[in-house]
Amino acid sequence: MAFDFKKEYKELYMPKAVPSIVTVPAANFVAVRGEGDPNQEGGAYKQAIGVLYAVAYTLRMSGKSGHHMDGFFEYVVPPLEGFWRQVGVEGIDYAQKSAFRWTSVIRLPDFVTPQDFAWAVETASAKKKLDCSAAEFLTVDEGLCVQIMHTGSFDDEPATVALMDEYVRANGYENDFSEQRQHHEIYLSDVRKVAQDKWRTVIRHPIRPVV
Repeated sequence: MAFDFKKEYKELYMPKAVPSIVTVPAANFVAVRGEGDPNQEGGAYKQAIGVLYAVAYTLRMSGKSGHHMDGFFEYVVPPLEGFWRQVGVEGIDYAQKSAFRWTSVIRLPDFVTPQDFAWAVETASAKKKLDCSAAEFLTVDEGLCVQIMHTGSFDDEPATVALMDEYVRANGYENDFSEQRQHHEIYLSDVRKVAQDKWRTVIRHPIRPVV
């Protein structure tokens, strides 16, 4: 059976609908950075998603292209994730989507090396006739975080974030946002097929103990 990150690392991908504290280990991703409203039709965000999946699936199906990766095992391509920030804003202002600076990512198995990644970018660009040069091999070490499962529209996230903030304060922590530590979302639902009120999104924030 193919390795499924969501099932093997439930504490990272399947939190409960109440806040909890977790230490997130370092992981590698295929990433594309950009700016602007993610809902813009034909915009940079939607183009970035196409690049992410092209590279991720090229790696997943590398064996059929004759590319060997040491330690390769069958796996399910992990869900889409995103790191979000806005200059001068603590956390996220949902009313100013055009001000987003985002890094969209898909997790990579540990056996994928930077050399394998470079091969996948070149191969995906040629086979898909899609410029994948914006994709980068990114390592993120999130460390100490608070997270929760949000169900519903993305625009309804502020109420869920308020629960996280209250939990953090009550337990002797504070948010620790910076250019390196950002609002993080993991998208578990296919928004094209699932009703909006049933969308499931992991929301994760960096925290630190109050000194």
